[in-house]
Amino acid sequence: MAAGEAQSREYLRRHRLPELLQRLGALLLFHRPERPREFLIQVLERVRAGRRAEGEFPFLLDEANVDAMFSLLDVLGQGHIRPAQYREALKTLGLSTDDLELADDVKITRRVFKKGMRKKMLESWSVY
Repeated sequence: MAAGEAQSREYLRRHRLPELLQRLGALLLFHRPERPREFLIQVLERVRAGRRAEGEFPFLLDEANVDAMFSLLDVLGQGHIRPAQYREALKTLGLSTDDLELADDVKITRRVFKKGMRKKMLESWSVY
């Protein structure tokens, strides 16, 4: 690998740009705004405000979406899902599962799922 390519890769990695671009792209496709450039500017301004604790970070999913996701995972209506399902849901949304330490017999309730999803979504934006 050439030195310039290695430096470029390191730059992208250090600033987490691939992840940022993925999140911005997902927001664009989810919302499909008429004015995408203005939408992206607003999203980045919300990220800045969130970092300063002056506002909320942008979320791909609102509370109703997270509820719906839990319901899709809890197909039997038991009121809980397995940790493996929770991990897969996080991965599907591009959220980190690195620090999850859940035994396989733990039951993830809707409340725990929603709280965990919100926490992971906040963590995902706070690095920018």
